[in-house]
Amino acid sequence: MTRKRTASIRRETRETRVALDLGVDGTGKGEFRIGIPFLEHMLDQVARHGMLDLKIIAEGDLAVDAHHTVEDVGICLGQALREALGDKSGIRRFGHAYVPLDEALSRVVVDCSGRPGLEYHVEYPRARIGEFDVDLIREFFQAVVNHAGLTMHADTLRGRNAHHIAETLFKGFGRALRMALEADARLAGETPSTKGSL
Repeated sequence: MTRKRTASIRRETRETRVALDLGVDGTGKGEFRIGIPFLEHMLDQVARHGMLDLKIIAEGDLAVDAHHTVEDVGICLGQALREALGDKSGIRRFGHAYVPLDEALSRVVVDCSGRPGLEYHVEYPRARIGEFDVDLIREFFQAVVNHAGLTMHADTLRGRNAHHIAETLFKGFGRALRMALEADARLAGETPSTKGSL
């Protein structure tokens, strides 16, 4: 796999402005200026555990709430993944991770199938983590899979602390992506599908 797997996405609406730069074959370096500290912390987990170089600068209508900004960051990350992967030749395609954090344990499974789908089976003991609405976590992942063309299954198997539960999901997503996007030498550049394309 010799092609440089990078993408730069710019999105501007009446509600948000997002600039995102992605390097799939990175060192896990994250840089985030989004104005939502909890989301920045979670995205840093994705970058670090996914070995992605990820920079996101965003401004949004946070005086309304965080929904538009979270969703648009997810849209841009999904678009960047789709662009960076190109025809997906030579990748493993599937990835999975079980991630614990103290009492919490989550499983995340991804398929770079070209077909967007999210199965999200997560319950939180409270509605907010600090000021962050936990409903937005699902909105973020839905936006990513819709625009990346990923199938993703996220299941929290146990947990009592909402922060721990959320963090296992983002770490698990990074780890599962890392596995799925790795080059598979045995494929010799072929697309990992009997259809011949993804």
